[in-house]
Amino acid sequence: MRFRKECAKVRNIPRRFRGAGSKKTRPAPTALTKRKEEVPVKKRALVTASLFVLSLIVAAQVARADEPMLVNIPFAFVAGNVTLPAGEYRVQKLDGNSAVLLISCADASVSTMVLSNAAQAKDIQTQSKLIFKRYESRYFLSQVWTEGSSRGRELLKSQAEKEIAQSARLETTGQVTLVARLIPVRP
Repeated sequence: MRFRKECAKVRNIPRRFRGAGSKKTRPAPTALTKRKEEVPVKKRALVTASLFVLSLIVAAQVARADEPMLVNIPFAFVAGNVTLPAGEYRVQKLDGNSAVLLISCADASVSTMVLSNAAQAKDIQTQSKLIFKRYESRYFLSQVWTEGSSRGRELLKSQAEKEIAQSARLETTGQVTLVARLIPVRP
Protein backbone atom coordinates (compact mmCIF):
# COMPACT_ATOMS: atom_id res chain seq x y z
CA MET A 1 0.00 0.00 0.00
CA ARG A 2 2.78 2.31 0.86
CA PHE A 3 4.44 1.57 -2.48
CA ARG A 4 1.28 2.55 -4.36
CA LYS A 5 1.13 5.91 -2.51
CA GLU A 6 4.75 6.63 -3.43
CA CYS A 7 4.11 5.80 -7.09
CA ALA A 8 1.09 8.11 -7.15
CA LYS A 9 3.20 10.94 -5.75
CA VAL A 10 5.85 10.39 -8.44
CA ARG A 11 3.22 10.55 -11.18
CA ASN A 12 2.05 13.96 -9.93
CA ILE A 13 5.56 15.53 -10.05
CA PRO A 14 5.96 17.87 -13.06
CA ARG A 15 8.14 16.57 -15.89
CA ARG A 16 10.94 19.07 -15.39
CA PHE A 17 11.67 17.60 -11.94
CA ARG A 18 11.52 13.92 -12.93
CA GLY A 19 15.11 13.66 -14.07
CA ALA A 20 17.61 14.29 -16.79
CA GLY A 21 16.11 11.77 -19.18
CA SER A 22 13.02 13.79 -19.93
CA LYS A 23 13.40 16.50 -22.56
CA LYS A 24 11.21 19.47 -23.06
CA THR A 25 10.07 19.70 -26.66
CA ARG A 26 8.84 22.79 -28.45
CA PRO A 27 5.61 22.64 -30.29
CA ALA A 28 5.77 23.02 -34.07
CA PRO A 29 5.59 26.69 -35.12
CA THR A 30 2.14 27.81 -36.05
CA ALA A 31 1.02 30.84 -38.06
CA LEU A 32 0.44 32.72 -34.81
CA THR A 33 3.95 32.10 -33.42
CA LYS A 34 5.55 32.99 -36.77
CA ARG A 35 3.64 36.27 -36.78
CA LYS A 36 4.85 37.10 -33.26
CA GLU A 37 8.46 36.53 -34.31
CA GLU A 38 8.11 38.66 -37.48
CA VAL A 39 6.63 41.73 -35.77
CA PRO A 40 9.77 42.62 -33.80
CA VAL A 41 11.89 42.20 -36.95
CA LYS A 42 9.58 44.53 -38.88
CA LYS A 43 9.61 47.05 -36.05
CA ARG A 44 13.38 46.84 -35.82
CA ALA A 45 13.71 47.42 -39.57
CA LEU A 46 11.34 50.40 -39.41
CA VAL A 47 13.20 51.93 -36.45
CA THR A 48 16.57 51.38 -38.15
CA ALA A 49 15.36 53.00 -41.37
CA SER A 50 13.89 55.94 -39.44
CA LEU A 51 17.14 56.49 -37.54
CA PHE A 52 19.10 56.35 -40.79
CA VAL A 53 16.89 59.00 -42.43
CA LEU A 54 17.07 61.17 -39.29
CA SER A 55 20.87 60.92 -39.22
CA LEU A 56 21.02 62.00 -42.88
CA ILE A 57 18.86 65.04 -42.11
CA VAL A 58 21.03 65.97 -39.11
CA ALA A 59 24.23 65.49 -41.10
CA ALA A 60 22.89 67.78 -43.84
CA GLN A 61 22.03 70.45 -41.25
CA VAL A 62 25.47 70.19 -39.63
CA ALA A 63 27.16 70.48 -43.02
CA ARG A 64 24.99 73.47 -43.88
CA ALA A 65 25.84 75.13 -40.56
CA ASP A 66 29.52 75.08 -41.56
CA GLU A 67 28.94 76.91 -44.84
CA PRO A 68 30.40 80.40 -44.99
CA MET A 69 27.98 83.31 -45.23
CA LEU A 70 28.18 86.64 -47.01
CA VAL A 71 26.66 89.79 -45.50
CA ASN A 72 26.73 93.49 -46.38
CA ILE A 73 27.31 95.53 -43.20
CA PRO A 74 26.48 99.23 -43.73
CA PHE A 75 28.29 100.50 -40.60
CA ALA A 76 31.66 100.14 -38.88
CA PHE A 77 31.59 97.51 -36.13
CA VAL A 78 33.75 95.83 -33.52
CA ALA A 79 34.45 92.10 -33.68
CA GLY A 80 36.68 90.87 -30.89
CA ASN A 81 39.25 93.62 -30.35
CA VAL A 82 39.24 94.90 -33.94
CA THR A 83 37.13 97.69 -35.44
CA LEU A 84 36.13 96.81 -38.99
CA PRO A 85 34.85 99.29 -41.60
CA ALA A 86 31.51 99.01 -43.37
CA GLY A 87 31.49 96.63 -46.32
CA GLU A 88 30.72 93.14 -47.55
CA TYR A 89 32.03 90.43 -45.23
CA ARG A 90 32.46 86.68 -45.34
CA VAL A 91 31.85 84.96 -41.97
CA GLN A 92 32.78 81.32 -41.40
CA LYS A 93 34.07 78.88 -38.80
CA LEU A 94 37.80 78.28 -38.94
CA ASP A 95 37.04 74.54 -39.18
CA GLY A 96 34.09 72.25 -38.44
CA ASN A 97 34.33 71.98 -34.65
CA SER A 98 36.13 75.24 -34.00
CA ALA A 99 35.02 78.00 -31.65
CA VAL A 100 36.96 80.48 -33.82
CA LEU A 101 35.11 82.55 -36.40
CA LEU A 102 36.95 84.08 -39.35
CA ILE A 103 35.50 87.42 -40.45
CA SER A 104 37.06 88.77 -43.62
CA CYS A 105 36.21 91.63 -45.94
CA ALA A 106 35.19 90.51 -49.43
CA ASP A 107 38.01 92.58 -50.98
CA ALA A 108 40.53 90.94 -48.59
CA SER A 109 41.61 94.29 -47.15
CA VAL A 110 40.67 93.46 -43.54
CA SER A 111 40.09 90.27 -41.60
CA THR A 112 40.01 89.07 -38.02
CA MET A 113 39.51 85.88 -36.02
CA VAL A 114 37.33 85.92 -32.92
CA LEU A 115 36.51 83.39 -30.21
CA SER A 116 32.89 82.42 -29.72
CA ASN A 117 30.73 80.23 -27.53
CA ALA A 118 28.01 77.86 -28.67
CA ALA A 119 24.50 79.31 -28.56
CA GLN A 120 21.21 77.41 -28.73
CA ALA A 121 17.90 78.78 -30.00
CA LYS A 122 14.47 77.38 -29.22
CA ASP A 123 13.58 77.09 -32.90
CA ILE A 124 15.42 76.32 -36.10
CA GLN A 125 16.54 79.54 -37.78
CA THR A 126 14.75 80.48 -40.99
CA GLN A 127 17.49 82.91 -42.08
CA SER A 128 21.22 83.22 -41.74
CA LYS A 129 21.93 86.38 -39.77
CA LEU A 130 24.37 88.43 -37.75
CA ILE A 131 23.17 90.20 -34.62
CA PHE A 132 24.89 93.37 -33.41
CA LYS A 133 24.54 95.15 -30.06
CA ARG A 134 24.39 98.91 -30.37
CA TYR A 135 25.65 101.30 -27.69
CA GLU A 136 24.89 104.84 -28.85
CA SER A 137 26.67 104.97 -32.23
CA ARG A 138 28.98 101.92 -31.78
CA TYR A 139 28.10 98.44 -33.01
CA PHE A 140 29.49 95.19 -31.60
CA LEU A 141 29.05 91.85 -33.34
CA SER A 142 27.23 89.66 -30.84
CA GLN A 143 25.84 86.51 -32.49
CA VAL A 144 26.03 84.56 -35.74
CA TRP A 145 23.15 82.24 -36.77
CA THR A 146 22.91 79.92 -39.77
CA GLU A 147 19.70 79.11 -41.62
CA GLY A 148 18.34 75.63 -40.95
CA SER A 149 20.06 75.20 -37.60
CA SER A 150 19.07 75.89 -34.01
CA ARG A 151 22.73 76.26 -33.06
CA GLY A 152 24.66 79.46 -33.46
CA ARG A 153 27.76 81.21 -32.16
CA GLU A 154 27.89 83.98 -29.57
CA LEU A 155 30.96 86.18 -29.50
CA LEU A 156 32.69 86.98 -26.25
CA LYS A 157 32.34 90.59 -25.11
CA SER A 158 35.41 92.58 -26.03
CA GLN A 159 37.17 94.79 -23.52
CA ALA A 160 35.94 97.88 -25.39
CA GLU A 161 32.32 96.72 -25.14
CA LYS A 162 32.68 96.02 -21.41
CA GLU A 163 34.17 99.48 -20.84
CA ILE A 164 31.49 101.32 -22.79
CA ALA A 165 28.71 99.46 -21.02
CA GLN A 166 30.33 100.07 -17.61
CA SER A 167 31.49 103.69 -17.97
CA ALA A 168 28.33 104.97 -19.60
CA ARG A 169 26.16 102.74 -17.42
CA LEU A 170 24.02 102.19 -20.45
CA GLU A 171 22.00 99.17 -21.27
CA THR A 172 22.19 97.99 -24.83
CA THR A 173 20.44 100.81 -26.65
CA GLY A 174 19.50 98.57 -29.48
CA GLN A 175 20.05 95.44 -31.40
CA VAL A 176 20.52 95.26 -35.15
CA THR A 177 20.00 92.08 -37.15
CA LEU A 178 21.44 91.77 -40.66
CA VAL A 179 20.39 88.92 -42.93
CA ALA A 180 23.21 87.00 -44.61
CA ARG A 181 23.26 84.54 -47.46
CA LEU A 182 25.05 81.23 -47.43
CA ILE A 183 27.84 80.60 -49.91
CA PRO A 184 27.86 76.99 -51.12
CA VAL A 185 31.27 75.41 -50.67
CA ARG A 186 32.66 74.05 -53.92
CA PRO A 187 34.49 70.71 -53.67
